[in-house]
Amino acid sequence: MKFSREAVVQAIGDGLLSFPITDFDDQGRFDAESYRRRLEWFVSHDISAVFVAGGTGEFFNLALDEFREIVRLAVETVDGKLPVIASAGLSVESGKAFAAAAQEAGADGLLLMPPYLTECPQEGLVEYARRICDSTDLNIIYYNRANGLLNAESVQALAEACPNLIGLKDGKGDIQALNRIVKTVGDRLVYVGGVPTAEIIAEAYLSIGVNTYSSAVFNFVPDMAVTFYKELRKGNSEAVKRITLDFFLPFVELRDRQPGYAVSLIKTGAELIGRPAGSVRAPLCMPTAEERETLASLIEVAEGR
Repeated sequence: MKFSREAVVQAIGDGLLSFPITDFDDQGRFDAESYRRRLEWFVSHDISAVFVAGGTGEFFNLALDEFREIVRLAVETVDGKLPVIASAGLSVESGKAFAAAAQEAGADGLLLMPPYLTECPQEGLVEYARRICDSTDLNIIYYNRANGLLNAESVQALAEACPNLIGLKDGKGDIQALNRIVKTVGDRLVYVGGVPTAEIIAEAYLSIGVNTYSSAVFNFVPDMAVTFYKELRKGNSEAVKRITLDFFLPFVELRDRQPGYAVSLIKTGAELIGRPAGSVRAPLCMPTAEERETLASLIEVAEGR
């Protein structure tokens, strides 16, 4: 770890958070050199942390050895400019293994993903997260999403049990439930918006004290993503409305055509701006030619052409 706990908390609590896609070659193998160039490009922008091998980075499709190489390369490339947050999850034992690999590679924290497949009782989810938290010294951000949804009481219990739990990332978009968590747990944790295309509810997040969010579209329209975040924080409602109407609403409409397009469209966007990262891995699929054309038009709008 290159950053103190306090520095990581500050970084993920205020500033735009970036989630790079993971580069694959034409055979579907991890492409280290392409990924290195992507990260160098990322950190040349005004962002506050880099989340590698996350949801946008297809964590769910990575083998442990690939994950280890990705995190090691990210730590080396970012070189202390920003905190590097990796991922863990799937099962308790898998989560421990990913956490150990990330800590060994020098990551500054972990985004703890939901468990794999099965429905889960609240007490089981707390135990799942606690065991992984207890296995590592890394800072942990719990990803409250899918079959891993914790209620306010469970988040409180987990925060009391795990000193290294520093944050909660919302992946549901239920503002009422999130507000209850924020009001119940308070500033013991930092809160991050994390629904797919989080910009679409960024104003609602901000209204309950969630100051930042994960930006997947940063992968192909970074200047617009940074501008949107800055205008949001300045309270420039007209600029936020204009960008939302011109880009984010039609992008979300395109994204919702197929499950998994929250990742697939990001890889397509990167290719369209000349920074290709290969295709997504199954079970995801890439967009159609017509959908690519629609996305290309939206990129032109975002770039002001």
